[in-house]
Amino acid sequence: MDSSRRPSGIQQLLAAEQEAQQIVNAARAAKTARLRQAKEEAEREIAEYRAQMEADFQRKLTETSGDSGANVKRLEQETNVKIEQLKQQAANISPEVIQMLLRHVTTVKN
Repeated sequence: MDSSRRPSGIQQLLAAEQEAQQIVNAARAAKTARLRQAKEEAEREIAEYRAQMEADFQRKLTETSGDSGANVKRLEQETNVKIEQLKQQAANISPEVIQMLLRHVTTVKN
């Protein structure tokens, strides 16, 4: 009787060992799949972050370039306004300066 139970006991052990091996293999496959999925998710997040940072950089670059152009235009306008003010002031005092020069040139001192 003991000998008849042995083969079935060995068969059960072999079956249990095979089942355990299948469980371990399934767990390894699941772990590998999860690691692959995590890597893909990380790469996707990195790509999104990189794209966001690049967009922010380009926006700031455009803003600063735009500000530079705006500053140039603003400075040109301010300069033109000051030039016009100086021309107006020169035109206002020009007759007085001419009279003063004529007076000094025509006045003879002994």
